[in-house]
Amino acid sequence: MMFEYWNRNALIASLRGYRLADLRADLMAGVTVGIVAVPLAMALAIASGVPPQYGLYTAIIAGLIIALSGGSRFSISGPTAAFVVILLPITHEYGLGGLLLTTVMAGVILIIMGVARMGRLIQYIPYPVTIGFTAGIAVVIAGLQIKDFLGLTTGELPQHFLEKLAMLLQALPSARWPDLVIGLITLSVLLLWTRLKTRIPGHLVALLTGALAAWVLGWFLPDFSVATINSQFSYMLDGVTRQGIPQAPPLPLLPWALPGGDGNPIGISWQLIRELLPAAFTVAMLGAIESLLCAVVADGLTGARHQPDTELIGQGLGNLIGPFFGAIPATAAIARTATNIRAGARSPVAAIVHALVILVVVISLAGLLGQLPMAALAALLLVVAWNMSEARHFVNIVKVAPRCDVVVLLACFGLTVVFDMVIAVAAGLVLAAILFIRRISVLTGTELMDTSAHQHLGELPPHVAVYDINGALFFGAAEKAMSALRSTSRDVRIVILDMSDVPMIDMTGIVALESLLENLHQRGIAVIIANLKPRMQDKLLRAGIREQAGRLEFAGGLDEARERALSLPAQTATM
Repeated sequence: MMFEYWNRNALIASLRGYRLADLRADLMAGVTVGIVAVPLAMALAIASGVPPQYGLYTAIIAGLIIALSGGSRFSISGPTAAFVVILLPITHEYGLGGLLLTTVMAGVILIIMGVARMGRLIQYIPYPVTIGFTAGIAVVIAGLQIKDFLGLTTGELPQHFLEKLAMLLQALPSARWPDLVIGLITLSVLLLWTRLKTRIPGHLVALLTGALAAWVLGWFLPDFSVATINSQFSYMLDGVTRQGIPQAPPLPLLPWALPGGDGNPIGISWQLIRELLPAAFTVAMLGAIESLLCAVVADGLTGARHQPDTELIGQGLGNLIGPFFGAIPATAAIARTATNIRAGARSPVAAIVHALVILVVVISLAGLLGQLPMAALAALLLVVAWNMSEARHFVNIVKVAPRCDVVVLLACFGLTVVFDMVIAVAAGLVLAAILFIRRISVLTGTELMDTSAHQHLGELPPHVAVYDINGALFFGAAEKAMSALRSTSRDVRIVILDMSDVPMIDMTGIVALESLLENLHQRGIAVIIANLKPRMQDKLLRAGIREQAGRLEFAGGLDEARERALSLPAQTATM
């Protein structure tokens, strides 16, 4: 198992035949995406309810570990917008300590998923489910930016989004025009920059423009001041409270020693683990979906091929180890990965360089990062929310998709906005399963065959009926397929079941078949099962369904079934 894992590790595979030219390309790509990731990591950490340095620690530690151990050559991992809706309620209720414990648990779940080879299963989650909750996440993220974009003064925001939105609307009279001006300047640059065909990341230009505008306007207008990272966040160093971001690398810590929702060390207990488990499962599922989706996108852009199970293990290791250095949940980020590819990345070395660049920035430029206006970061997240909303695809699904898909889409969207992602993901998976079962069951059915038109049956007497069973006999479809056979004509004394088109049968199907056979036998009707696959016949034998003269027989094909039916007199089917 370990040998197979390392054989599929993206870094080891890509280093075979690695050249100096590849290293130069990876260095340039890593520096580029590292600079791009710095403001995003801070903004997403703030949106998740924690100080900005924890987003940077996530990109450094989790990003580095995932690059070393994952299964995708080009993915860049770190904090992402998809997690915000899950993490913010956890932070409010359980504090930073609870958030990091949740991350550890999610890492364990991801590793188990990878070891259990569940990487391919993620692709079976329906498109409406994914679009539904990502659009819901986008709405929530955009709504939460109102406070910093307008410079509102509010108390502690409630847990649920609609209550938050109501409080923000009530606080609109407290809006500050300097914050709004900086937010609008940053947002305008972001929107205009997208029309320019340039490789320079628009959000870097926009944030620098917003910060410069705040400094210039503050110089000429004495009353002009905006909220910045330095004014909103602080940290403790050597017993002294300091403003902004600590100018130090991420250091080892124990997640359970960090404060919980009440400000005291959260500790660790089975009760706390049980409480955090649903959120950890949701974090793991969303992380798996987003990381594998990102890997698929990267494969499409490069022609490479990722290893899904190895990628899940790598994501799990990053989320398991990262919290012991202050990292919050991480997954592969599509936008940063695309930037990495466009910058010329050749291997995971670029992702390693990206993490080291962020580390250098934290150590050397933490003071400058603290000068970034909160309104500018809010404008950045508004654009991130719009990009992840997939508004065009959302509207298209509503217009053209089957009604059941639209119901699933709107349900996932509504649950994400009205409640939270834990409920939305759980409900989405249940809805996806129900939708799958319903569609598969529609394909399963039983049809009375016209024996005169079938080359293997020829002319059969009227007391012999042949039924063609199509589709899987599983718990969602077995009873439907068997029920059609309960209403056979009174003149029928022998029934041939053609099961050549039955690919599988589960225990529910076996029970339904057993019930049908008992019903037919009580009516004096003999049954011949034809074309049953050997492995399914073994299942029936283990369940006690075996040949009984005059009651139940098995035939290898329809020719043999016809001969057996003709050898049974019409009145010899015994009770």
